[in-house]
Amino acid sequence: MKNRRGRALLIPLVAAIILAVIVLMAIFAPFLSPHDPMAMAPSMRLKPGNETYPLGTDAYGRDLMSRVLNGARISLFIGAGTAVISVLIGLCIGLVAGFFRIADAILMRFMDALMAIPGLLLAIAVVSLTGAGVWTVMFAITVPEIPRVVRLVRSVVLSAREEPYVEAAIAQGSSLPKIMLRHLMPNTVAPMIVQGTYVCASAILTEAMLSFLGAGVSTEIPTWGNIMAEGRAYFQIRPELIFWPGLALSLCILSINLLGDTARDMLDPRMKKREASK
Repeated sequence: MKNRRGRALLIPLVAAIILAVIVLMAIFAPFLSPHDPMAMAPSMRLKPGNETYPLGTDAYGRDLMSRVLNGARISLFIGAGTAVISVLIGLCIGLVAGFFRIADAILMRFMDALMAIPGLLLAIAVVSLTGAGVWTVMFAITVPEIPRVVRLVRSVVLSAREEPYVEAAIAQGSSLPKIMLRHLMPNTVAPMIVQGTYVCASAILTEAMLSFLGAGVSTEIPTWGNIMAEGRAYFQIRPELIFWPGLALSLCILSINLLGDTARDMLDPRMKKREASK
């Protein structure tokens, strides 16, 4: 039993360490970068790794290591920003939809319509209409994520509003804001924490796909997707141009998803009972 629990704790611990390293690298990227990620040196283009350029240079002579480090800043910012905004908006809409039946019929049909459109295509359409940019991409990725959060919050509220303590608060004439904030919203905290991690990982991956397709952040801004998009033309002679940003992207998404799974297991009472019965 102890060995099983030890192995179960080892995976999220490693994931937390990896994510912490990536976050610290992103925060201190200006100090860790050996060169300016935007500085071009045509005479040094496509150089392999050496003492001056640890990971080599890209097709424009820019330091690959500096670009990967600074690319983490944009990718993590978009991922975290999308998670926070979508959770906050989805929480408000979900509370209203779950508590008011008339609003539920209207809001959820609109959410269903949004979910019927593939998220990536919807993001591309939004970016195409509004133009490329960090905030534009974040907005474009947030829109498809909101319906998923709304449906989750709504399901929790529909279950919680039938509880005796909620019915008692309604019978006592408690104000609507008090019922929402004190009795219903606390039930959504645990699911929202877990959902927020999945939204963050999905947003980072979606941003990389948009940038790789040329529909994301401006190409001059270093992001993991942009770096891989620029390096795909030279993949056969310099595969590391895609390998290093791809590795950073994979490790980041994997660690976030593993921490999300761990949070779900810790916060879900059914999972606790299942572990206790083993």
